[in-house]
Amino acid sequence: MKYGYFDDPNREYVITQPDTPLPWINYLGCQAYFGIISNTAGGYSFYRDARLRRLTRYRYNNAPFDFGGRYIYLRDDASGAFWSPSWQPTRSKLEKYMCRHGMGYTIISSQYDGIEASTKYFVPLDENLEVWQLTVTNHRTETAELSAFSLVEFCLWDAQDDSTNFQRNFSIGEVEVEDGVIYHKTEYRERRDHYAFFACSEKLAGFDTQRDTFLGPYRGWDNPAVVAGGQSCNSVAHGWAPIASHHVRMSLQPGESRQIVFVLGYQENPRDQKFDPPDSQIINKKKAKCTLSRYLVSAYADAAFCKLKQYWGQLLGLFQADTPDVHTNRMVNIWNAYQCMATFNISRSASFYESGIGRGLGFRDSNQDLLGFVHMVPERARERILDLASTQLPSGGAYHQYQPLTKRGNNDIGGGFNDDPHWLIIGVAAYLKETGDSSILDALVPYDNQPGSETPLYEHLQRSFRYTLERLGPHGLPLIGRADWNDCLNLNCFSDTPGQSFQTTTNKEGKVAESVFIAGLFVLAGRELAGIAKYRGRASEADGYLADVARMEATIRQHGWDGEWFVRAYDDFGRKVGSRECAEGKIFIETQGFCTLAGVGLEDGLAARALKSTRQMLATKHGIVLQQPAYTKYYLELGEISSYPPGYKENAGIFCHNNPWVMIGEARVGNGDNAHDYYSRINPSAREEISNLHRCEPYVYAQMIAGRDAPTHGEAKNSWLTGTAAWNYYAVTQWILGIRTGYEGLTIAPVVPTAWKGFKVSRRFRGVNYDIDVVRKGAGNQVSLEVDGKAIPGNVVPLPTNGAKRVEVKATLS
Repeated sequence: MKYGYFDDPNREYVITQPDTPLPWINYLGCQAYFGIISNTAGGYSFYRDARLRRLTRYRYNNAPFDFGGRYIYLRDDASGAFWSPSWQPTRSKLEKYMCRHGMGYTIISSQYDGIEASTKYFVPLDENLEVWQLTVTNHRTETAELSAFSLVEFCLWDAQDDSTNFQRNFSIGEVEVEDGVIYHKTEYRERRDHYAFFACSEKLAGFDTQRDTFLGPYRGWDNPAVVAGGQSCNSVAHGWAPIASHHVRMSLQPGESRQIVFVLGYQENPRDQKFDPPDSQIINKKKAKCTLSRYLVSAYADAAFCKLKQYWGQLLGLFQADTPDVHTNRMVNIWNAYQCMATFNISRSASFYESGIGRGLGFRDSNQDLLGFVHMVPERARERILDLASTQLPSGGAYHQYQPLTKRGNNDIGGGFNDDPHWLIIGVAAYLKETGDSSILDALVPYDNQPGSETPLYEHLQRSFRYTLERLGPHGLPLIGRADWNDCLNLNCFSDTPGQSFQTTTNKEGKVAESVFIAGLFVLAGRELAGIAKYRGRASEADGYLADVARMEATIRQHGWDGEWFVRAYDDFGRKVGSRECAEGKIFIETQGFCTLAGVGLEDGLAARALKSTRQMLATKHGIVLQQPAYTKYYLELGEISSYPPGYKENAGIFCHNNPWVMIGEARVGNGDNAHDYYSRINPSAREEISNLHRCEPYVYAQMIAGRDAPTHGEAKNSWLTGTAAWNYYAVTQWILGIRTGYEGLTIAPVVPTAWKGFKVSRRFRGVNYDIDVVRKGAGNQVSLEVDGKAIPGNVVPLPTNGAKRVEVKATLS
């Protein structure tokens, strides 16, 4: 069953009924001010950090699921009937409903009893605010006397404290109301220098800022007393729960439309300019008033929206593909790239599944995300790399997470995830290949953000590489530490106490348990580091890195090969994990995919055998499961992976993040049919027809899909903020379509399905537009190139030396 459709020309997904299986969300904002918005206007807003600067309140895991948001109520003042144009929270029966999720905006429209209402939500570029443009149209044959009520509930800034510290919070809420604008200033009297504001473009019939007054005793958001009564109370919050609601009356003739603009925003003041007058406790509102004088004007808001659409058009236009498969086109050209930007902006911190409280930006996550967005915002990618490197520890290790507001490592989680350092090498390599900006390697970057500890970024990469060489286990494989990529494979945890964190609890010294996955990652990172060294003219250093890589490859062959697939790890007892010797968890996807991706076993056939075992033992119609057989009980020596019921999350769920590793592996062995087949199995657009089963949004990837051992096989969870976005984008664009960035130019090496007769790609690379036309003349993957009409040897299109800004490439597959 479908709940909507793709509108590809407008880059929108159109939802046609409000009761989707789960809230289907979108993101507002792409710089510092962000918001989550569902198809029924649920969600919240924050500035930079979803925990420490949350503007509005949202209740996770509520019933109904999606409650709290950007609400508007309309009331027929003649009959007393009222409803929500967004369906929630009143859930009234609507005559029409439509939600258009677009690039950085959402438009929700509906009709009730002849009154049409459409609300456009977006965050303008370079502003710390959001605009709601409500347009109401009377389709009745008689005049309509209506009231509109806006509604947001303020969060008291720190979302963790807001949801727990009630003995304090019920007493500190404060607002100011001036000229109809509601200013939220909780804790502004003391240490805070920021406030929120909510304004309306129209003359008000009233307002409210006290939640209890607006709702009334024992009433909820679906039946507020103020809306039911048709008159605001002009309440001013003192403690308890501050809200902001405007009341606007309007009289519409038949066929008449009226627009109301609401603006919700965030403002900071210098410490010495907090109050106006200075000796008062009144907020200095000068900056906010200046901003509102512009955005409360419909024409100005319209112009800002046009700029937003142009921004996304330019960004997505940097890579466009025209292939025989509509789902590939749709994801590559629109939704996958858009999701990659969301993971860049938010990492894993704030979604419908991530509360924005417990996680900052991940070191591993953010470096991997670079693979998906570096071509769109290279200057911001550079900044992100330097921020990440600044949280690296002197040992070469890293904090597993850092807070985006402070840009400092998260001590609550700490480090010791022994795969983390290598992702910095991979992220930097992706940036260098995309931009050619070698100056980043000489940038002075501190360790643990400690002044005076700065060394060139290149030395950070060297320390990342040495980190593993200094931490090898009994078999010469890398020690796993707290975990590797799979945060739930906790071989040093041994937790038998409920409530302990599997990631931060360590009961073993960590000198025995080893990771074959990190060994494969080391091989890839070492080759990338060697490439960087060569790019800098340091051939002898490159040779040294490659020698270390060769030794690790030999160790993998000796101790990491199980006969038909790669072993996953060795536990604290020195026993294999992911082996025929195991009763459960005999084979894991991670090492089959990543060792092959890294090039281990390509020449001697081990890679092909591992991929064959993957297809036989792990592949399902909904994707490739993480391991088989699933763990049916808790294993103290394995940790969190065995704590999940079979078929869910890391216990034999389909972890979509690592499916692309197998796709790349299949491309590396030359099997385009298998690579694209796996790509299609988890492609959300291709799964749209089974939305009742899939349940998550059909326009973005989810982190996991329930595996074959689960009663709900095929059901997705944890959409949007997942490394799946970057890895799928990287796999399809650089390995299946085969348009790969390099230090000397663009490599053209497609490995596409044999049934494809060809495809076209337009790709902007280092200031040059490449128009690439791939034509199949044979069943193989051999490439011959013509560049601007002239045949050239090999498959690398060199950078133009004549200053050309457009290059035409014809590639023939045979």
